[in-house]
Amino acid sequence: MGPLIGDDGVARCPWAGAEASLMRDYHDREWGRRVAGEAAYFERLTLEAFQSGLSWATILRKREAFREVFCGFDADRVAGFDDADRVRLMDDARIVRNRLKIEAAVTNARATVDLRDDVGLEAFVLSFAPAGPPAPEDTESMATTSAESVALSKALKKRGFAFVGPTTMYALMEAIGVFDPHLVGCHRRED
Repeated sequence: MGPLIGDDGVARCPWAGAEASLMRDYHDREWGRRVAGEAAYFERLTLEAFQSGLSWATILRKREAFREVFCGFDADRVAGFDDADRVRLMDDARIVRNRLKIEAAVTNARATVDLRDDVGLEAFVLSFAPAGPPAPEDTESMATTSAESVALSKALKKRGFAFVGPTTMYALMEAIGVFDPHLVGCHRRED
């Protein structure tokens, strides 16, 4: 399926929907746009891990609660979470309560702090940008992994990160604008 014309007459990637919605707002305002700073990268990395196996709409609906309970995705603060914090998070129905994903968020915060001694999370992720970004014309030609997302996944795992598989890293690269993920013909393509 190629771009879908919405009720507003604008062509978008079909997952954004034809009518105004949270997903359409996310598509138009955020998806595929560069973010800056460690907290923004750590947030997206964490949310993509929590999304694994779930719909992105579920994560978007819970994003403000995630921001609150993970201290604005301040890696130093999350790295200091203890057992009481893990229990608090498992008891908070406003977020996705998955013990392994919560543990991964704390692990990844610690790895993010450690990565500062080298290049930092933002520069590290950006160093895996593809030389020739994809230009899919329809959903059938959209990838879910790439050589770069596989390499990023392996490199992050070597640095102590968890829940950073190739598909999750591809979704991260799309979401934060490491490359333009929009379909050719979408109003956001090369915007």
